[in-house]
Amino acid sequence: MGSGYLASSIFLILLFKCLAFQQPNTDGYFLADFLEKMGAKLPSATSSSVCSWSGVSCDSMGVDVIGFAASGLGLSGSIPDNTIGKLNKLQALDLSMNNITKLSSDLWGLGSSLKNLNLSMNRIQDSLLNNIGNFGNLEILDLSQNGFFGEIPAGISSMSNLRLLNLSRNAFEGKIPEGITDCKSLVALDLSVNKLSGSLPAAFKNLSFLDLSRNQIQGAMPDLSGLESITYLNVSGNLLQDSITGVFHAALKVLDLSNNQFSQIKLGSSFNLSSLVYLDISRNHLNGEFLSNLGQASLLKHLNLAKNRFSHQKFPQIHDLHMLEYLNLSETSLTGNIPTEISQLVGLKTLDLSHNQLSGKVPQFMMVNLTILDISSNNLSGEIPSPLLENLSHMEMFNFSNNNLTFCAKKFSLQRFNSSFVGSQNSCPLAANPDLIPSVKVKHKGLKLALAVTLSVFFVLVGIVCLSFACRKSTRSWAVKQLSYKEEENVEGPYSFRTDSTAWVADVRVATSVPVVMFEKPLLNFTFADLLAATSNFDRGTLLSEGSFGPVYRGILPGGIQVAMKVLAHGSALTDQDVARELERLGRIKHPNLVPLTGYCLAGDQRIALYEYMENGNLQNLLHDLPLGVQTTEDWSTDTWENETNGVQNITTEGVTTWRFRHRIALGIARALAFLHHGCFPQVVHRDVKASNIYLDSSLEPKLSHFGLEKVVGNDLDDELTTGSPGYIPPELSDPEKASSSAATPKIDVFGFGVVLFELITGRKPLGDQYPEEKKTSLVDWARALVKKNQCSLAIDPKIRETGSEKQMEEALRIAYLCTADLPSKRPSMQQIVGLLKDMEPVAKD
Repeated sequence: MGSGYLASSIFLILLFKCLAFQQPNTDGYFLADFLEKMGAKLPSATSSSVCSWSGVSCDSMGVDVIGFAASGLGLSGSIPDNTIGKLNKLQALDLSMNNITKLSSDLWGLGSSLKNLNLSMNRIQDSLLNNIGNFGNLEILDLSQNGFFGEIPAGISSMSNLRLLNLSRNAFEGKIPEGITDCKSLVALDLSVNKLSGSLPAAFKNLSFLDLSRNQIQGAMPDLSGLESITYLNVSGNLLQDSITGVFHAALKVLDLSNNQFSQIKLGSSFNLSSLVYLDISRNHLNGEFLSNLGQASLLKHLNLAKNRFSHQKFPQIHDLHMLEYLNLSETSLTGNIPTEISQLVGLKTLDLSHNQLSGKVPQFMMVNLTILDISSNNLSGEIPSPLLENLSHMEMFNFSNNNLTFCAKKFSLQRFNSSFVGSQNSCPLAANPDLIPSVKVKHKGLKLALAVTLSVFFVLVGIVCLSFACRKSTRSWAVKQLSYKEEENVEGPYSFRTDSTAWVADVRVATSVPVVMFEKPLLNFTFADLLAATSNFDRGTLLSEGSFGPVYRGILPGGIQVAMKVLAHGSALTDQDVARELERLGRIKHPNLVPLTGYCLAGDQRIALYEYMENGNLQNLLHDLPLGVQTTEDWSTDTWENETNGVQNITTEGVTTWRFRHRIALGIARALAFLHHGCFPQVVHRDVKASNIYLDSSLEPKLSHFGLEKVVGNDLDDELTTGSPGYIPPELSDPEKASSSAATPKIDVFGFGVVLFELITGRKPLGDQYPEEKKTSLVDWARALVKKNQCSLAIDPKIRETGSEKQMEEALRIAYLCTADLPSKRPSMQQIVGLLKDMEPVAKD
């Protein structure tokens, strides 16, 4: 505590000393004023010369600032006027990876000199003004990963020197402005993950990188023959249709046309395949035959043609693609035999030939790197080769189901036999695999011996478990972790979440071959091995929480990428492909108050969703598990959040135990639910709105997590997945018989939000607190009774009572009362709730 106070004092002394050195209306003065008002430390405040500061570069005369880089300095809030907007000679400005929420009005005045502007990975939520065209000399503009909305202004067409434009991962809508093609110098254009519609503009001559993926662009693909320099083209996840003809004369390396409605692709004889590394045209309406010249793509590593409407054809000639690592030809109407030459693809790691009409025998597939193999739902027959069966133990996933195959299943468990060999015939003698025989009679002597061995093993295991718990109890990590309210006695699957993951590692033996799909950077080569390393093999020491849909672990991937990994409970009948499609759909749902789904991994029977890591934990910890303002003997708020997150905001009573702060949480989550209910198609019902699913980022902004997972995990695991969590279950789902026949509606979420709103205002838990004078057993019953008797003031948390308008807090209690009405029809919509909460603008008491 003392060292922190001393450090703060030293910083303030240096800051004021530096400010004193800066003359008014100089670049140093404006820059120091900017840093002070944005809440950041000066980048080397030991000299009177601003040109000596870290991140600052000046002209040859050492007078004017021409470059300023402040990436990741923790800048927060709106950029104030009369600060960096006054740096008249500034040529390069990098404010990326901060928490900036709004631009200053005088920033546009830098247009005459600025050449490089990077505002990516901030929290700017605003429309982009047409005076962006003032930056006539700008060469690089990166506004990605913010909350910009509205149309892309037409004024961008006047930026004739622009070489790189990145507006990805925002909420831009409307058409791509036609005038954007007037940016003749443009080399790289990334507009991915927005809400852009309309049609594609005409081609760009000098463009080498074009990413328009995951938008709502429709219509026909224009003639892109003018793209003479293109090497990367991604238009996946749109509504493009008709044919692609006469395009691509350049040495294209990456081509992704997947998830559209294309019916035909005619690349022409001039199309050069020799440089292609990544080709994905899956999930379209393509008919006819495969590309006839695929054999020319000698550098191809990724080939996905799955889920199209190709005519019946034999296996394509791809045995010369020796660099191939991923091959997916599922649902492509393949007929005939699988050629034995496929084993020449020695680098192949993933092979999916499922859902075709392939016949004949199964090849040996002797590719040493092959770890994912799916040949299910074909017409294959005969024996599965013994060498292939031997290699299955080294694979992550394999599926031979729905064929006419026979093999000896003595080395496979009953569970594996019933999941990966559906419809196959076991050719073993009956005694070869006792696991596959319902019951086997044994002699009395053998039974005694088995019983003795079993008891011995049991007592040894009990001793190990007791010793393990005794050791763990003495460690500090167990002292700081919160136990789940529900401990599972038996967990299905290869990994028990109550222990270390040794069983999982044994099941997934070649972890480096299971890919991790990252939505933002699809070409990153993360694997399941990286997830294991990031979580110490999913050790409980990295466990963040345990919820209805599975446990959540914290990990840091290579490159310093922090993620939260949710291991999803496996109860869904969906195939891996359908799960991947559903998770990719959820990954496209973006809102400032939703925790982004950033990727996923399908490892054997396990399905892992990756979320952006939230530095300040969840609302459950904030309100209940960590008493605000109370320092416990072992204060894990500082251990876990302050020391490990490089200076993120630590949760203290100052600014947090206020009505203004709790109102901001309520309004943010209300907006998130309103977006899921009214802004998504199809509509998303969360089904488990509760405090532990509400997270706080580095700026203490609220974000709702774990939405839309019911299809992935299924609804046949237990009642908790369908009815919600204890304390948040609405009356219509409290009766198991009624719950089984009740459809999930937005009114379920409204009830859960009402409980959370009660928690925010009262500071009490949904269940477990005592109300002896009222004889109530739950927060909802107690709070509703007080509202009904017009005694709202008795329910207000004493910590916030003096921090704002008590009248507003009572009004918020009445909103929660409406949300938790017994009849769903009596509850308001989330849009109405947003309006009611916006009407009250908390003002702190003097």
